[in-house]
Amino acid sequence: MPMTPRERIRCALDHREPDRVPVDLGGTESSGITGIAYKRLKQKLGIEGGRIRIFDLMQQIAEVEKPVVEMVGADTLPLLIGPKSWKTWALPDGSECEIPQEVHIEERDGGDTVIVADDGTPVLKRPEGGYYFDSIFHPLEEARDENDIDKGMPFFRSMDLPWYNDEGFDGLKTKARRLYQETSLAVIGNLWVHLLAAGQDLRGYENFMVDLVINKPLAHRLFERQLEAYLPRIDRYIDAVGGYVDIIEVNDDLGSQNGPIMRPELYREMIKPYHKRLWEYIKKKSKKPLLLHSCGSVYKLIPDLIECGIDALNPVQITAADMDTARLKREFGSELVFWGGGCDTQKVLPHGTVQEVREEVRRRIDDLAFGGGFVFCQVHNIQPDVPPENIVAMYEEIGTLL
Repeated sequence: MPMTPRERIRCALDHREPDRVPVDLGGTESSGITGIAYKRLKQKLGIEGGRIRIFDLMQQIAEVEKPVVEMVGADTLPLLIGPKSWKTWALPDGSECEIPQEVHIEERDGGDTVIVADDGTPVLKRPEGGYYFDSIFHPLEEARDENDIDKGMPFFRSMDLPWYNDEGFDGLKTKARRLYQETSLAVIGNLWVHLLAAGQDLRGYENFMVDLVINKPLAHRLFERQLEAYLPRIDRYIDAVGGYVDIIEVNDDLGSQNGPIMRPELYREMIKPYHKRLWEYIKKKSKKPLLLHSCGSVYKLIPDLIECGIDALNPVQITAADMDTARLKREFGSELVFWGGGCDTQKVLPHGTVQEVREEVRRRIDDLAFGGGFVFCQVHNIQPDVPPENIVAMYEEIGTLL
């Protein structure tokens, strides 16, 4: 008898082989599809109607609707605090979409598109001709010592999801209960907690990477203040929806194309103790497995991540250094679930032939699926330049496309 999607995901998380390879499309903001690619996929699949809702403005990620979930055989659903209402906007190619009602967008001279906070502060910018928004607001950029960090405590206390996602925890609880009771799909919670990435955003990327080496007291104080801000929100989130989620996602990008973004020794000194405190707190509170999203080559840090309580890794960037799928499965497959790595999105999915996509998918399944501990999704989000024929070929090769 076929498993339900929720049973299939739980089986994989238990390192047992399910009835087929489980699939994630859109279960997280890093395993989804951009709005332009989503529009083209719907057209290719012959799915009419519905809407294209962009819930992640920076990455331009679309909500995956029920007909698409069913047609590609996806087993997951995301649980994010979202907006109460939506409004019409346009994708970079000019086609219609919807975005959260409370997003304030301004078109600037020179062609830049800017998102501003409620107080008018520009926070995100998309350059003319671009697809994505970049962060341009670093509120602690001028901080020089721990006292300057302490002065930012009111900001930390309000650290939460983007201000335009105004659904709140009561609305989230109602949504979570509905998803859990009315579908058989695995529900993925996302706490939106970052330590390193938040420090880079608050201080500016370059500033904070320098802090970790030459201004360590400031960096430590910043991590402590982040934890103070995050823990109460974690409590509220888990109290509201913990009974309805199957796995909880956490985030911090630790890798580059060629290796970790810092020496492993520096990671262990400056960041690992805080990751361990944060992730162990979430696991103790929720009793749920943790899915870490971290791009790039993280091979040298995987033992540390496992020690800190991580159960599953996404996106498994297979083209980065040391991230060969056969090696990863051989060395870490008994302890770590590989949630991704199903198809390269740097070269094969956007630029390969249909046959090359099929061969890539088959190779990764052969490397990662045996013995369980594998959830299929492409490496990170499907980008606007990916031909819909290649997306269809990917799911046909898995054997889930209806």
